[in-house]
Amino acid sequence: MRLVFAGTPEAAVPALRALAPLHDIVAVVTRPDAPLGRRRVLTPSLVAQAAEELGIPVIKAARLDAEATAAITELRPQLGVIVAFGGLVREPLLSAPEHGWINLHFSLLPRWRGAAPVQRALIAGDEEIGVSVFRLVPELDAGDVYGMRAVELPAHTTAGDALQILAADGAALTAEVVAGIAAGRAEAVPQYGEPTFAPKLVLDDGRLDWARPLEEVYARFRGITPEPGAHTEVAGARLKILEAVPAPDAEPLEPGRIAGEKRRILIGTETAPLAVTRVQPAGKGAMPAADWWRGQRDETLRAGA
Repeated sequence: MRLVFAGTPEAAVPALRALAPLHDIVAVVTRPDAPLGRRRVLTPSLVAQAAEELGIPVIKAARLDAEATAAITELRPQLGVIVAFGGLVREPLLSAPEHGWINLHFSLLPRWRGAAPVQRALIAGDEEIGVSVFRLVPELDAGDVYGMRAVELPAHTTAGDALQILAADGAALTAEVVAGIAAGRAEAVPQYGEPTFAPKLVLDDGRLDWARPLEEVYARFRGITPEPGAHTEVAGARLKILEAVPAPDAEPLEPGRIAGEKRRILIGTETAPLAVTRVQPAGKGAMPAADWWRGQRDETLRAGA
């Protein structure tokens, strides 16, 4: 099939690579170059870099406006495939390809429609997570589903690691759906169940509430790592928590109370402590949590205050 592919981050690259050898991808649409690093060097998206490696023409657009619509329509794609592009597809572009557009979404729809499905699923403590490929419609993530696949994640998987796993499974599912559409045998079915929504995370979503049970604190840590990142305040300064695991066998601590051990620090929750192994203090680089704690002179310090 003649495809146009729209995507931007690393999570979209596996689907692009899965489709490229099988179909004629006439263009890849991605967000414009963005400033990265301390020197703020303009850098192409990972999807743009993959497209260049594959020899596919790239259209860079901050949004799918009239100019982008005209450029895509002129290529006469039979199908549009979108994976985490970062913008909405509206009419007349939505109807421009003969078979419309399909979207790889990182949840088991209709659960977690929206921008942050993996993060919200982990924060909520969902035991089952997965990927869906559905027909794009004007309503947010509401189209009929061509295929769905549940994925079992290891117990301590963070959102960043989970997204890599789901991207690989989703790429295979996307390739299957596109093959089905090309052969005229793909069937999409309406979504079933009550929708839940996954709005984009903001910095404050990363604040850990030590007054909550350990299970909830750790679920939030997993869901917000690496972005927007888990953090707390200690003595009025922000402390980023980069690596942590539950410590249900440790002696209970009052919520927010910090206790140091040889290689980790423990922070109390409503139930059992969270064991923190790597942190980043404000204005400094990442370091082992034990090293940070040894630099503190006040052993009565509390997190969250």
